[in-house]
This record gives sequence, structure tokens and C-alpha cells, in this order.
Amino acid sequence: MPDPEAEPVYLDGDEWKAYFRDFQRSAFRLETHQTYTMPGENTTFSAFKAGEPMPEGFNARWHGIIKGHVEAGRTMTRAKIVRRPLTPYSRYLFSWAVPTNVAAGEDYRIIDLTDRPNPGLPEQDFWMFDETTVVELNYRPDGTQINRELITGDITPYLEWRRIALAASVPFEEYAKALEI
Repeated sequence: MPDPEAEPVYLDGDEWKAYFRDFQRSAFRLETHQTYTMPGENTTFSAFKAGEPMPEGFNARWHGIIKGHVEAGRTMTRAKIVRRPLTPYSRYLFSWAVPTNVAAGEDYRIIDLTDRPNPGLPEQDFWMFDETTVVELNYRPDGTQINRELITGDITPYLEWRRIALAASVPFEEYAKALEI
């Protein structure tokens, strides 16, 4: 949890990118929002909603990052909370982004809370690197990111939330097959 006595440490630019470049064992993300408003996705999200085909080379830079880590023996895992009916953004992720991330080597998992209670997960997105460093991702209600805050306090709750998320989730491929995505 954030240390209430400490000044917040916000990450951006190269300082933020370094976490993805320098982790040694694992990177884990909990995604809790149903919609994200990411400026870099405006064009492709609009194309998806218009029924256009996925552009060639879609997300290639990110796939290169995933592949490099996997080849070096490091893991990249995400657990996404969803509720049906899926939002247009989730349909975009599940049609274009997630299958290509999985093909690149990311372990993408789904926690569908449509017909069951939340198993104890927060409504807070975060990345955890090497089970030692946590960065909270803060968003407005419309899914626009506000900031990224390095957690300088006790990360024990995040370790537990990761454990819960992994136990409560299914691999994306299994989820997609069941829903015929």
C-alpha cells in the first residue's frame, strides 16, 4: 500500500520504460477497468469499431518486448477483470490485442465477474515487477490514465492480489473458446 508519510513518486518517460526493460524474472499486471482511453490506440480502436481489418504489424513493438523477455526466461502475465456484456474496448482487446500478445508469449488471463462475486481484488490497476516493485496505474472514470505511482510502502497486499488473480483466472484462450470470441 502507498506509504501515507512518503511523497508520491510518479513515473513517466524513460524512467517508466526502464521497468519493462530491466526486470529480471517477472512482470505482472492486474487490469480492472472495462474501458481504457489510450491516445496511442485511438486510430486502431476506431478502425476496429468500423469493422476494418487489423493493420499489418499491429502492436509489433510491444510483441518484440514480450518475445525478448520470454526468450530470456522472464515471464509477462496479465489478469483482466471482465463483466459481460463486454464493452467495445474489451471486444477490441480480445479480437486484436490479446491474441497477438499471447502469440508473442504473454500469459494473459481472464477473471469474469459477471456471475460471481469479486474474490477480493482491488479496483486498482497495477504492474508488479520481480515481486519487489509495484507501480499503480491511476485512471479517470472514462479510462484516461492520470498517472503512474511507484509504491514505496508495503507491497504485501499486491502479492496477495496477484495470488488471488491467478487463482481466480483462466487463460485467455480458454475464455475465448468458451465465449466463441
